[in-house]
Amino acid sequence: MAELVNGVAKKDELFFHLITLLREGTLTFRWRAAEALGGEGDLRAVGPLIEALSDPHVDVSWIAAKSLGRLGDPEAVPHLISMLDDDDKWKRIGAAEGLGGIGDPEAVERLAHILITDPERLVREKAAWALGEIGGERAEEALRSAVDDESERVRRSVQKALEKLGKEN
Repeated sequence: MAELVNGVAKKDELFFHLITLLREGTLTFRWRAAEALGGEGDLRAVGPLIEALSDPHVDVSWIAAKSLGRLGDPEAVPHLISMLDDDDKWKRIGAAEGLGGIGDPEAVERLAHILITDPERLVREKAAWALGEIGGERAEEALRSAVDDESERVRRSVQKALEKLGKEN
């Protein structure tokens, strides 16, 4: 029993150390903390990771977005949806990855828009992937509207997402 209590105490200590690094560490420590917090599965990290979406360094914010997707808490959805409007492609990529990880249908309309209109191929690829993860009729419609994308890689992502949706039906 004492070992269990000590193990929980050490895990909490590590968790709070990661939160401190996320908020106050150097650039490298902040993005590594954001990444580690996504793998911990502790929903107490959601608030600090949402804060990290506005980190001045894109490396931290896009990894925080991906980590929010790994945690799967719908609280992050509106923050990630608004991140899809960012000028930085890596933030949009991270937002799409986070939204796909969470799988909330609330994100489908914005992801559908990004899939069709974003100038960056990588962003469109991640939007296609995210729509495939979220699923549903509207996601499938959006994917079908992008089957003729100018980029072969986007077309492949769209096809993979449609195949995933087909397997689920």
